[in-house]
Amino acid sequence: MAYSMQILTISDEIVPTIYSLNIKQRFRDVQLILGCGDLPYYYIEYAVTMLGVPCYYVPGNHDTPELTHGGQVIEEARGAVDIDGASICHKGLLLAGLGGSIRYKPEGGNQYTEAEMMQRVWRLAPRLFFNRLRYGRYLDVFISHSPPLGIHNGPDFPHRGFRAFLWLMNRFRPRYFIHGHIHLSYGFDQPIESQYQATQVINTAGYRLVKLRIPELDRNAIGFS
Repeated sequence: MAYSMQILTISDEIVPTIYSLNIKQRFRDVQLILGCGDLPYYYIEYAVTMLGVPCYYVPGNHDTPELTHGGQVIEEARGAVDIDGASICHKGLLLAGLGGSIRYKPEGGNQYTEAEMMQRVWRLAPRLFFNRLRYGRYLDVFISHSPPLGIHNGPDFPHRGFRAFLWLMNRFRPRYFIHGHIHLSYGFDQPIESQYQATQVINTAGYRLVKLRIPELDRNAIGFS
């Protein structure tokens, strides 16, 4: 048995369709928001407030603190949950995320070498093994800012994906891998959906409406009786 969940995925671009007073009418069936980076925190907060649904996100390579009108420095999207380097279970949906891009400058936040990202994947792995014990499977949806190496990549080095993400998909076989970073407005001639073994890879630069089919949790796994 499986159930469906309507999800709004966002990244990289402020879209008037979302940053609008009509957002609730347009996305009335959305049950969850997933953010894949490079978005102003106020934009994520607006979507969360207007739709009244949970939001989980990871940072991009251009995320920066914001200054409110009252002079307060904001370093995260209020009302949403940053799951960079974490795994959570949301109403039976197993989520995990890793933000950032390939390192293309000597200095810069949320940029990683291939080896550094592989280390981040390894640090995440024990949480996914726990999911297998607790819920009967490793992972349903993995969100990132960057794509996997060779899938939806741009033509220049800063928009190259990570080989570490191929290893993650090979080992943990998430049903969905959702990423940003590859702007269609840049003119990159890449598909927005690809199948990699058991995983559907989706580029959400801008926004996408995704209806996810998620299997029920294994009631025979540890923790269920």
